[in-house]
Amino acid sequence: MMNKIVKRAATAVGLLVMSTAPSVWAALPTPVAPSTGPAAGDWIGLIQGYIKDGGLVLGLAIAVIGFLWIAYLGFAKFNEARQGKAEWAEVGVLGIVGAIVLIFASFLLTEAAGVI
Repeated sequence: MMNKIVKRAATAVGLLVMSTAPSVWAALPTPVAPSTGPAAGDWIGLIQGYIKDGGLVLGLAIAVIGFLWIAYLGFAKFNEARQGKAEWAEVGVLGIVGAIVLIFASFLLTEAAGVI
């Protein structure tokens, strides 16, 4: 019983000391401004800038997942062709179609970054 009282008192004293000593608080870094760079005090522009940057990052993440998926399909089809389960022409067609899809996705991402 006495041990709990001592622990609570020590916790209370510690919290009191930490709350009154200003040097204990960490100095947080300033947040990075969005790429659009709104004027000072323009909260709507700031939020829109962060939404735009978040959309670009989300689009890039989806594109990376697409690139990895096409690479996985290419390796899987190559492995099937080596085992005789698929023809080598299928590997070639997948390579050509995959390259076209990747180029088209890169084009769309570039265009979307300028529109947003």
